[in-house]
Amino acid sequence: MSQLSIHNLRVSIADQEIIRGLSLDVPKGEIHAIMGPNGSGKSTLAKVLAGHPDYKVTTGQVLMDGENVLELAPDERARKGLFLAFQYPSEIPGVSIANFLRAAVQARLPEGEELEATDYYAKLYEKMDLLEMDRSFTSRSVNEGFSGGEKKRNEILQLAMLEPKYAVLDETDSGLDIDALKVVANGVNSLRSPNLGVLLITHYQRLLDYIIPDHVHVMVQGRIVRSGGKELALELEEKGYESYETVKDEVGEPALA
Repeated sequence: MSQLSIHNLRVSIADQEIIRGLSLDVPKGEIHAIMGPNGSGKSTLAKVLAGHPDYKVTTGQVLMDGENVLELAPDERARKGLFLAFQYPSEIPGVSIANFLRAAVQARLPEGEELEATDYYAKLYEKMDLLEMDRSFTSRSVNEGFSGGEKKRNEILQLAMLEPKYAVLDETDSGLDIDALKVVANGVNSLRSPNLGVLLITHYQRLLDYIIPDHVHVMVQGRIVRSGGKELALELEEKGYESYETVKDEVGEPALA
């Protein structure tokens, strides 16, 4: 089946276990939102999916259309169609957005195939218009001197240009005012298709007013403790996460209180 499947994932850093037996399926064509309190492991999950070297996977699998991506280097995961939008995008001084994206798109082409410049720029400008980005952005260094909203728009521009199979959006709403949030959300919504599965990690319900998820999952202490529809996000906004506090069961694993 065409989906991103996480099975019984356990992850540690510096001998501290952060993700504790997490399982989740994100089929193509669906948007799944993960919500949870600070420290629940949401951003750790995003980094592990992307292949961050500081995190140690002790058990479990991450299958992308049946292939275990944990066995692949980060660049191989990206070329096979996995995309991560960072919570805090990095600056790359001296590298223009146009050149950065062109290199990224070229890297995904079959060996020996060259990217046609005319086609590339036509697509780039189309996606920039969609995200209400001025054409002058193409000559600016990646994220250097950008506002929070500009950085997030740039992340979604990368998503639009690379056309991955699965996208992990880590706290895309972080640091955005309401106008920037709407523009970024419109960009994500415009990319919804049967060929893209999205894992949307967020702390607040407000983003889900603009990007309506197919499923919402509550993550607490490194596990998914409840799943539901959009109404679950509204419930969390009203009641918070206190009802999902955990206790240790007989074998020392987190269990719902």
